Amino acid sequence: MQVIYYDNHLVVVSKPAGMATQPALHLKTSLEEELSIWVRDTFHKPGNVFLHAVHRLDRVVSGLVLFAKTSKALSRLQQAMRAQECRKSYIAWVEGEIEASSGELCHYLVREEYRTQVVLQKTPEAKEARLSFQVLERRRGVSCVQIDLKTGRYHQIRAQFAKIGHPIIGDHKYGSRFHWEDQILLHHKELVFTHPTTQEKKVFTEEPPAIWEEKLRSAPIC
Repeated sequence: MQVIYYDNHLVVVSKPAGMATQPALHLKTSLEEELSIWVRDTFHKPGNVFLHAVHRLDRVVSGLVLFAKTSKALSRLQQAMRAQECRKSYIAWVEGEIEASSGELCHYLVREEYRTQVVLQKTPEAKEARLSFQVLERRRGVSCVQIDLKTGRYHQIRAQFAKIGHPIIGDHKYGSRFHWEDQILLHHKELVFTHPTTQEKKVFTEEPPAIWEEKLRSAPIC
């Protein structure tokens, strides 16, 4: 865990792949628990601290996570997320060479336990999922894409790219031929939002882990 920014209202953290965002019974620790310890130690706060994730990343995904330190900040930031006033951009390496240089994906998703299914629009409980993408690089058998989320559904990026035949490298759950226990090649790179109290535009960027090149070499797609 690396703290990128903090003030009296929020904290922005870089989450490593392999760590859950929030506590779960079957996991030893989480980003939220580690950050709570950091806040208590840094600001000498006795007892429990108010700290809640405004959005989450899957355990196998790395990148930026925004936490609120007050209930007012949490409410305002969550409302901004629902109103699509925050911009979240991801970087991913996917299997296959995507022909289009850019595009938009729109599917309907149903969340199941630890998985998301792409379904027909008329399916009960189906929710619309939208994103846009731009191809940054192509290598033989793989593509690097930048992804801008329009909605924030569970496993949205993973399910949508798998549906079009380009699963994220390492994401065995969604059809990748390669399986790493604690990481897939998906990273939350950029987060843009309006500060909940100062109204200042905040922009944070975190590059993907350097180990990705090693991962790509160990998973020769072609």
